[in-house]
Amino acid sequence: MTVVVPCDYNQTVQATLAVAAHEGPVYLRFGRPSVPIFIPEDMKFEIGMAQQLMPGDDLTIFAMGHLVWPALEAAQALHEEGVNVRVLNMHTLKPLDEAAIVAAARETGAIVTAEEHMLNGGLGEAVARVVSTKKPVPMECIGVNDQFGQSGLPMQLMEEYHLSTKDIIAACRAALHRKLE
Repeated sequence: MTVVVPCDYNQTVQATLAVAAHEGPVYLRFGRPSVPIFIPEDMKFEIGMAQQLMPGDDLTIFAMGHLVWPALEAAQALHEEGVNVRVLNMHTLKPLDEAAIVAAARETGAIVTAEEHMLNGGLGEAVARVVSTKKPVPMECIGVNDQFGQSGLPMQLMEEYHLSTKDIIAACRAALHRKLE
């Protein structure tokens, strides 16, 4: 099954059109939080192909869904500290863009994944599988630990489950520290 997780309104429109034209079963996952609209309306959307949103050569953040915007915020904050962070929008969990993962591991030497999903069976595990078999590098994962869910306002839940910009920054620092050991 194809799994697509758009990151904002424009990408949701693009993803909806792409999955309508796709042959086979597709799961199109949406979240509840309001996020800025930052993907250009005319940006090419191709199922299974990551989109580079920010260049960098010190570390790569692979983000999906509603954590793409916080990943960009984290990259900008780290850039101001002299750390060049590449941000890739992994809007498709399956099929996974393995070539983008291997290239990022080779070129930046450290990876962080960020998703508003369970860590078990999510983007982090999928990226880790590729990294561990093709180009091992230090890696950190932002996502929901295996725990009982709660109800609440979307942004409160993002804070509760440590899915914020500051959490992504902390994960980046941890991965960079391990890279430099």
